[in-house]
Amino acid sequence: MRTIDWVDDAIVLVDQTRLPGELTYLRITTVADLIDAIQRLAVRGAPALGVAGAMGVALAARTGEPIAPLRAARPTAVNLAWGVDQAAANADPLARALEIRDEDLSACLAMGARGADLLAEHAATRVMTVCNTGGLATVERGTALGVIQTMHERGVLAEALALETRPLLQGARLTAWELARMGAPHRLIVDSAGPFLLARGAADAVLIGADRIAANGDTANKIGSYSLALGACRAGVPFLVIAPETTIDLATPTGDAIHIEDRGAAEVVSLGGVKIAPDGTQALNPAFDVTPADLITAIVTDRRVIRLDRGETP
Repeated sequence: MRTIDWVDDAIVLVDQTRLPGELTYLRITTVADLIDAIQRLAVRGAPALGVAGAMGVALAARTGEPIAPLRAARPTAVNLAWGVDQAAANADPLARALEIRDEDLSACLAMGARGADLLAEHAATRVMTVCNTGGLATVERGTALGVIQTMHERGVLAEALALETRPLLQGARLTAWELARMGAPHRLIVDSAGPFLLARGAADAVLIGADRIAANGDTANKIGSYSLALGACRAGVPFLVIAPETTIDLATPTGDAIHIEDRGAAEVVSLGGVKIAPDGTQALNPAFDVTPADLITAIVTDRRVIRLDRGETP
C-alpha cells in the first residue's frame, strides 16, 4: 500500500482522517485541494509531505495555480517546502516528483536497517514511540515505525508501545492500525504514561520521527516527544530520532529558530466532533515540540548514524 502516488495525471493518497474505520483514497487534481488535504491532515508526515509538495508543483504546472501557498501550508515540516523547491527548480517537475517518491522508498528501507542494527547493539527489543511514523507518514514502511517493522521482520521485536498522541490520536488511530496490519506485538498507552513506564522499565528504547532537525541536532517532532526524551534520559534508555537526510535543515541553527505550528483550540476542546470542554474554553495547541540535542542518543538517517551522545552533529 502506498500512502501517496501519482496515477493518471493526479495525486492519489490515503485519506488518513478516515482511519482506522475506513481505508479510502482521495484523487487530487488541483493545488487548492492538495493544500486542503495537507491542512486537515488527510496526508501528513514529513517525508510524505515532501512527496506531496513535489507532486503539487507538477499539478501547478498543469493548472497554473501558485505554489507559494502550498509551500507554506505546514510551516514546521521542512520536507514540504523542500519538495516544492526541488520540483520547482526542475525543468520537468513531475519527473523530479517521481524521483523523490522513489528516493523515499529506498530511504525508508535504509533507515529501518540502520535503526534495527543500532538497537541490536543496545540489546533493545521493547520500544516506545509517539505519533505515527509508519508507511502512512512516508510512501511505504516509514521512519521510526519502519525500524520497528524491520525488527519484527527479523524476529527480534518483543513489543512496541505506542502513545495515543492527543489531540488527534495519530498513535491510536494510525500507528496501532499499522502495527496490527504487520502483525507486530504492541500495546497502546495514554500519552502521560510514557515517562512513568520508562522509569518502570517497560521499554528498552524510544524511537521518534522528525519534522525538522536543526544544525545542532535539536529536533522538532510531534508534541509529547520532549517529555519522552526527558523520561528516557532519567531511565537511562536510548532515545533515537529516525528521519531522512532531507529533514535535516542546516539553515536552522538551533531548535529555538524552528517555527512551531499552533493548530487552534478546536482540536483540544472537542474529540471526534464531540465537545469535551465547556463552551468558551480557550486552549494552547502546539502541534510539535523541540527536543534538545543533548537528550538525543543518535539521529538515524538513510545515509548515516549521527551519535549526538558522542559529540557528533548533523
